[in-house]
Amino acid sequence: MTVESTTPSLILASASPRRRELLALAGLPFEVTPAAVDETPQAAEPPEACARRLAREKAQVAAGRAVMALVVAADTIVVDNGRILGKPADAAEARATLRALRGKTHLVMTAISVIDTASGGSLADLACTDVPMREYSDEEIEAYIATGDPFDKAGGYAIQHRGFRPVEALAGCYANVVGLPLCHLARTLRRLAVPLPRDVPQACQAHLDYACPVYRGILEGSL
Repeated sequence: MTVESTTPSLILASASPRRRELLALAGLPFEVTPAAVDETPQAAEPPEACARRLAREKAQVAAGRAVMALVVAADTIVVDNGRILGKPADAAEARATLRALRGKTHLVMTAISVIDTASGGSLADLACTDVPMREYSDEEIEAYIATGDPFDKAGGYAIQHRGFRPVEALAGCYANVVGLPLCHLARTLRRLAVPLPRDVPQACQAHLDYACPVYRGILEGSL
């Protein structure tokens, strides 16, 4: 199978610039078709089930508008003590969330859903990363909130923000915390016989300036 002749076009069902940036590292041409769904967790819905459902719903919405395409969708959630943390609505909520996460380890999970519109088949995957937050100060929180960055981020922060840098000693998938775990996506596309023109782990680590300790285990299927 070659990308030029037989591989369906690739569609990213997301408006996130961070996901677009990460997917571009794989070297495959793709189009962006944002898929708006209600991201409210259902009553008593476990975090993993919520992430998987939302990724699937996003993929289904985009797939309904596509022909002969592989649709990629993702949903990232931040979980603290079993509680899903959404995007803060205002400065007060961002402040409370960042204070609650400070000096502790929480969980970030991203569910991936890939639909082949030609066959109707679909595959799913899930990445989970423990995220240790440093003991940043109240003053740092206020300066970060003033940038406006927390308000479109689940959990109220971006791991890659160069001014804030809220995370220390990460030992998992960095791209997952940004919003698109590339090695999980690579192994999913591999199951669909989609060739990747670039070395995804190498491109991801170079782009994020992060020596990933888990990519081999992810690609081998042990993580």
